[in-house]
Amino acid sequence: MSLRLLFAGTPDFAVPSLRAALQGGDVLAVLTQPDRPAGRGRQPQASPIKQVALEHEVPVLQPQTLRDADVQAQLAAFAPDLLIVVAYGLILPQAVLDIPRFGAWNVHASLLPRWRGAAPIQRAIEAGDTETGVCLMQMEKGLDTGPVLLRAATPIHPDDTGGSLHDRLAQLGAETLAKGLTQLCQGGAALPSEVQEHAQATYAHKLDKAEAKLDWQQPAAGLARKVRAFSPWPVAEALLDGERLRIHRAVAIEGAGEPGQVIAAGREGIDVACGEGALRLLNVQRDGGKAMAAADYLNARPQLRR
Repeated sequence: MSLRLLFAGTPDFAVPSLRAALQGGDVLAVLTQPDRPAGRGRQPQASPIKQVALEHEVPVLQPQTLRDADVQAQLAAFAPDLLIVVAYGLILPQAVLDIPRFGAWNVHASLLPRWRGAAPIQRAIEAGDTETGVCLMQMEKGLDTGPVLLRAATPIHPDDTGGSLHDRLAQLGAETLAKGLTQLCQGGAALPSEVQEHAQATYAHKLDKAEAKLDWQQPAAGLARKVRAFSPWPVAEALLDGERLRIHRAVAIEGAGEPGQVIAAGREGIDVACGEGALRLLNVQRDGGKAMAAADYLNARPQLRR
């Protein structure tokens, strides 16, 4: 059978899944958040999902809320078999979840029940997890609490950043969604599901720019993970010899000294003592400047060389 689909998503992460949905069924309409001001001119800009939908001539809906009865009636009029939700950003009330014949599926970037919530990719790196993945989940009213239909795992590599892991999970999510759509289309019935172990749940709080400030009193290993997790946004930052720097790349190394003290600086990078070990800064950015190798930064501040 050919599945009648609605798709709800907004950012880049959702784009591979939308493309999978376009291949796996008849996408009747796409829901995405209203255009937001962006860029220097602060002009309204269409979301990545809206751009792809328009390329494929799929109708785009951009309601401010899904709690409106008229919006719900509009969705019901499509008579969808399934609603697919990927990083949409609006709350879906039960009335909307009940509209499609097979309910709503969500592509979530973690191995549930670990890292429910807004920032599962970054929190997994920050916590030092060695593995993560994606879950295709049957949505219910609670936050990421629904039963899991399919899951796929991937290792977190020592050099993974929030950006690299985001891109890998976006693709893995699309592949998992495609697999689920194929099974649903062939079987014509709801997929078997696995109830989550709710007692094992952890919560991935939304990223806050204030978190990006590195505290040299903390162990270097944790700071290095934070640098990776917060790349490309919000980007870690720290005070170094009185100057605020954004830290784009860094690794934890052995070393000792007063936290915040530069204990070595040269072609390999800038080594800063931490509460435990040292953090070697590899790529930094001054206020108003561009990201550069730490060795190039030292050319402007030769007094730091050790």
